[in-house]
Amino acid sequence: MDAICKCKNIDKKELERTVAEQPDAETIERLSTFFSVFGDGTRLKILYYLSRHELCVADLASLVQMGQSAVSHQLRNLRLNRLVKVRKEGTTSYYSLDDEHVQSIFEVALEHINEEQR
Repeated sequence: MDAICKCKNIDKKELERTVAEQPDAETIERLSTFFSVFGDGTRLKILYYLSRHELCVADLASLVQMGQSAVSHQLRNLRLNRLVKVRKEGTTSYYSLDDEHVQSIFEVALEHINEEQR
């Protein structure tokens, strides 16, 4: 703590509490992995469409103009990172966002990006 800049008007106790509350290394790594999933345009398109409707792989493939196997690969990545979930109905699998947190993250990020363009 001694190497911290002394010109800041941050209370030493507040600074110590902030450092103590920092997420542990494993949590930081999980956050990094989580956010890296958003770094792919195809996955973002898939998330956008799933933020609007529950869809099957064939519908998603048509919407993102890719083959079903490529879309399935992306969906697997999204499932492993708990961004989407799957529901089976007979032989068809339907995908949707995993929960309202994913919906919120996507909407807030989109709102932020759109705000920058104004």
